[in-house]
Amino acid sequence: MDLFQLNNDEKTNLQTILKKYKICDFCIGRIFSNNNSIQSFQSIGKRVREEYTINKISSVETCELCDGLINEIQFFKDLILNSVNTYEFSSFVIGFHVDHDILKREEEVFLLFKDKHNEYIKVFLKKSIGKIIETEINKTVSFDDADIMIVVNTMFNSVDLQIKPLYIYGRYNKLKRGIPQSKWFCRSCGGCGCRDCQYTGTLYQDSVEELIAELLLKHADGNGESFHGSGREDIDVRMLGTGRPFIIEISNPKKRSIDLKKITYEINLKCKDQIKVSKLRFSNKEEVIRIKETKFSKIYEISFEAEKPFKTEKLKKVALTLRGTIIQQFTPTRVAHRRAKKVRPRQIYDCSVVSIKNNRACFRIESASGTYIKELVTGDEGRTQPSISELIGQPCKVITLDVMEIKGE
Repeated sequence: MDLFQLNNDEKTNLQTILKKYKICDFCIGRIFSNNNSIQSFQSIGKRVREEYTINKISSVETCELCDGLINEIQFFKDLILNSVNTYEFSSFVIGFHVDHDILKREEEVFLLFKDKHNEYIKVFLKKSIGKIIETEINKTVSFDDADIMIVVNTMFNSVDLQIKPLYIYGRYNKLKRGIPQSKWFCRSCGGCGCRDCQYTGTLYQDSVEELIAELLLKHADGNGESFHGSGREDIDVRMLGTGRPFIIEISNPKKRSIDLKKITYEINLKCKDQIKVSKLRFSNKEEVIRIKETKFSKIYEISFEAEKPFKTEKLKKVALTLRGTIIQQFTPTRVAHRRAKKVRPRQIYDCSVVSIKNNRACFRIESASGTYIKELVTGDEGRTQPSISELIGQPCKVITLDVMEIKGE
């Protein structure tokens, strides 16, 4: 059917709607055309009105379907550009909030002409202004993964920006004991600052998270961060070898093309006695999920001692016995307040003697993710079976523990 050959029902509906509402040519054109421009819609609307109605032309300003919004395209474009001019981005997407009464009337009209094109005002604004901005600032509209989502409230002439976080992957080595992986907020004040924490809000002066994030936040000009690690080591454990994978998520970054090689140098220079970072690169949300959910086996070196001197052959036999064994670990005493109480089977892939000196020894152990290595030594009063203490035949105490490698990443 030709665009202007309306059937009798459509003619009647058009007359009814135009008697009920003041509708401009542009909005009549939105019902019947898919030409997607103000000029085309106005031209089509005028021809439909002249051929099928005797209604007087309604101006855009008095139209009850657009309320003059099409005259504000330049205004909204400038409003958007002023809102994003301090942000670095390559892709964007635009959304619009329009008065509910306008949308309600629009829906009522479009339902009567549901077989026609029906260009909704929100869709028209999004497409037309998006094209203008793409051309003017050489950015790309992306509906899947835009750097910035721009939401325009046409009732209050305001813009809300939703900035895609900046994800940065890397590996860290913790060179010094006594540094937690993430911020430990003061138990007394919950992070607000009090006398107990010397008004810092935290229990420890530094954390791996803060030492890495400080310079990344500064360079990206973000207003917050989240640390995502592939597991964690205890505060008294070093992270050596090739390091532990992590991703820093920076919220509301104003800069995205930051120099990660330069930042790596700055972090390592500033924190040379505490931590070291390597392999910094840009990442994404999907990789956050991957490194948090993937179970990597780990290699440890653990030093321990007992009251009586160790016998070399006895220790070698214990190491050989543990190799390939699946141990059973009931929730350790030290984490029982924050972990479910249950038995966890964990495989010990490899175990070897590194050194023995009198009543001190060091084992190198490769185990499945989630193994409590300290309890593998002590036995934790029978909660871990078998344990090195049990196999040796005397209680052992952990001296130091280091993570040497996280395998499979």
